[in-house]
Amino acid sequence: MNIIIKNKSELPIYEQVEEQIRAQILDGKILENEQLPSIRQLARDLKISVITTTRVYNDLADEGFIISVAGKGYFVAPRNNELLRERMFCEMEDGLEKAVINGRNAGLSDEEIVAALKKFLEE
Repeated sequence: MNIIIKNKSELPIYEQVEEQIRAQILDGKILENEQLPSIRQLARDLKISVITTTRVYNDLADEGFIISVAGKGYFVAPRNNELLRERMFCEMEDGLEKAVINGRNAGLSDEEIVAALKKFLEE
C-alpha cells in the first residue's frame, strides 16, 4: 500500500489517506480480502496519529470498502458490484456538478457545457 501525505494539501490528512486507500481498492492495487496494516502500524508508517488512522478505517468500513474482523484486523471487503457502482455513480455526479458550476462561472451556456461533455465522451 503506497500512501503519500501532502502537508500543503487543502484536504485534511485523514481524507488524503482515505482517498488513496479507496482508489487503490477500486483500481485493484489492494485486492479483495487482503489484510490491511493494523491501525497502529499504519499510523507509524505514515507518521500520523492513531486517532487519524482509526477515523480512516472507520470511514472506509462505513462506506463498505473494508471490514473489521475481531481479533484479526481490517481486510478489504469482498466486492459488492452494486455498492461499487453506486459509489462510482455518486463520484461521477460530484465531478459533473463541479464541471457545470465551473462552466457556468466561465460564462458558458448549457448547450456549450453539454457539447464539451459530448466531445469528452467521444475521446
